[in-house]
Amino acid sequence: MASFEIPLTGDNQQFNIALSGTTYQFTIRWCDVSLQAWVLDIADVSSDPIVQGIPLVTGCDLLAQYAYLGIPGQLVVQTDGSPDTMPTYANLGTNSHLYYVA
Repeated sequence: MASFEIPLTGDNQQFNIALSGTTYQFTIRWCDVSLQAWVLDIADVSSDPIVQGIPLVTGCDLLAQYAYLGIPGQLVVQTDGSPDTMPTYANLGTNSHLYYVA
């Protein structure tokens, strides 16, 4: 299995990323009102939504429940020193990381 870190910053962000030969548009945003958590939206390169509102939680494959969509690989979140600690507003991209595992 190959894996790599998807570089993130502690800001709301949108970018295109190629995963196993397919390019997706990722939008990562802080959901301050209800969740107090980072969430991920995935769209195709034409900005057509594929799946929206995936909380960046640790300890699981973020894509597992969406296997029927055919997105290859796994997305996994971990925090340095405490792999099961949720990413905070302040530490995404510095101490909390998003990894793609193919």
